[in-house]
Amino acid sequence: MARYTGPSCRLCRREGQKLFLKGERCYSGKCALEKRAYAPGQHGQNRKKSSEYGLQLREKQKAKRFYGLQETQFRNLFAKAAAKSGITGENLLILLETRLDNVVFRMGLASSRKEARQLVTHGHFTLNGKKADIPSMQVKAGDVIAVKEKSTSSPKFKEIKEMTISTPEWVSIDTQKLEGKVLAMPTRSQIDTPVTEHLIVELYSK
Repeated sequence: MARYTGPSCRLCRREGQKLFLKGERCYSGKCALEKRAYAPGQHGQNRKKSSEYGLQLREKQKAKRFYGLQETQFRNLFAKAAAKSGITGENLLILLETRLDNVVFRMGLASSRKEARQLVTHGHFTLNGKKADIPSMQVKAGDVIAVKEKSTSSPKFKEIKEMTISTPEWVSIDTQKLEGKVLAMPTRSQIDTPVTEHLIVELYSK
């Protein structure tokens, strides 16, 4: 599967807000958006007001980049959301939130979704005691995600044992055991992603 390998900060500047793609750097003065709060490129400072379609497109691009998905992945997930009962936009965000890589990030076991995806791909986690190295795996209420025993001695996870981590209401984490649990499926009110999901639904409904 193809993935974006260019500069992450360029994506934040294009969307005009922090997407928190680089962990701690996004909270520091080194953040590119703090220095250059305009779109990248030769005409970045002269962009005109977007049309209705432009606003919908930007919202979709923002969501894709926030969660680190490519277009095909995102469209397939939207199709699943549309096929489920309930509100399509909310279904989409819940599916995005319950991807394994995002849950690892939400539990505080990685500093960014990009790092979480890399750690999952490298086989550092188990899901309900079994190997889990596919970032797009969907988790459900009651699932237990843990750092593999042979990975617990790495400096990355030793550091986490010394941390106090704040998690969303729908997940919990035991930093000493390096183990987290999905307590419930998230509700829309528990998802803080700055996305107006109905604009994405309108875009794909055209």
